[in-house]
Amino acid sequence: MEIGIYEAKTHLASLIARAEKGERITITRHGRPVAVLTSPKADDMEKHCKAVDALFELREELRRSGVKITRDEIIAWKNEGRR
Repeated sequence: MEIGIYEAKTHLASLIARAEKGERITITRHGRPVAVLTSPKADDMEKHCKAVDALFELREELRRSGVKITRDEIIAWKNEGRR
């Protein structure tokens, strides 16, 4: 959904309620996007999906260059980052 900044200001409470339910709201000024209102959960999911996509791309690049990485190695690397 796109909404102008003035209208967003007027309806902020209802826009926040919609964002809490998972809707992504783009706020515009003079027709150009200036902000996005989303729930933290939706934002986290988007980051997670991008990270997974990046890992698959990296794995394919490494596979093409002859480097083999097992699933267990990837899981170990992931767990290393949590320390």
